[in-house]
Amino acid sequence: MLEGSCLKVKRRLAERAISAASKLGLFNKDLRVQQIGEYVMIPLNRAPSGQALAELKKSLEEFKVATADFVSKERYLKSLIEALEGKLPPHLLASLPKSIDIIGGVAVVEIPKELEQYRSQVGEAFLAMHKNVRTVLAKSSAIGGPYRVREFEVIAGANETETVYHEHGCAYRLDVAKVYFSPRLAYERERVSNQVKENELVLDMFAGVGPFSILIAKKHAQVKVYAIDINPEAVNYLKQNIVLNKVQDRVILLQGDAKKLVKGKLVGSFDRVIMNLPAEAIAYVDTACETLKPEGGVIHFYDFVAEPQPLERAEERFSLAVAKTGRKIEKILTARLVKPTAPHEWQVGIDAVIRQV
Repeated sequence: MLEGSCLKVKRRLAERAISAASKLGLFNKDLRVQQIGEYVMIPLNRAPSGQALAELKKSLEEFKVATADFVSKERYLKSLIEALEGKLPPHLLASLPKSIDIIGGVAVVEIPKELEQYRSQVGEAFLAMHKNVRTVLAKSSAIGGPYRVREFEVIAGANETETVYHEHGCAYRLDVAKVYFSPRLAYERERVSNQVKENELVLDMFAGVGPFSILIAKKHAQVKVYAIDINPEAVNYLKQNIVLNKVQDRVILLQGDAKKLVKGKLVGSFDRVIMNLPAEAIAYVDTACETLKPEGGVIHFYDFVAEPQPLERAEERFSLAVAKTGRKIEKILTARLVKPTAPHEWQVGIDAVIRQV
């Protein structure tokens, strides 16, 4: 509690008093306005001068200058630069991370080499900025391995990597250290889900914890989605998320490699296939085409492609892979740059209608 000067006015005059004090530069925005009975105490940053009192009398029919105890407002930091000003050498402020992924209560940041010795300060600053974040992780390896995960180091907060992430009305429980998940694909997931039509059978070949599959199932009551993933941790969370989002009747979960799982009863079954595994999807185009109905369907294909002309190069790679299966691309609905993934490299998304030759 802080004692300070204030304007004491009746409740009906409170807004007018705040406005008048603000115009005179007297209103203390760092302290909370207090209400005591029928009176409101407006905190001031200094006692009013004679001229200021005269101006207040013009605006307010009744007031008193008094003292009262006030509570400080919580100050919200707007940027990492603001949070770390004075705590880091000034020349390093320009190197602070520009983009940070927030996944539920976990923040994931990439620390530049020049900031390595200040990683804990960066983490603590981020906790101070975002009250909903309890753990800050620094990337310590690239995404790799069959399960598409990377290594992290906790640089601030609790040593907890499991969280619940909300997106487009769905909730996803996941462990950031054990499964692949990118909040940056939120728009992409909604864009694809909006293309699905009722009564379709959809195959999500690399489903992860279910953000494509579950959103589609939530939006379309008459759609069935087969969700496949090879990572047992992802499958465990996908199973939980199916129940959490109440789509047990619309999402069928399969664990394993999509190439092996689609053999037999899933061949020639699907209207639409989602291939969100950019690093390896090109090797699964034959499998995706095999799962489409004989008359064809739509494939949502993702790839990592280097500049120049990443869209054109992705379309060419995809077209050649489809042609090898005995199918053809009837029409490319959309080819778009989804997000940059490295210097001069992009994740590209292609939506294509596939038919028989």
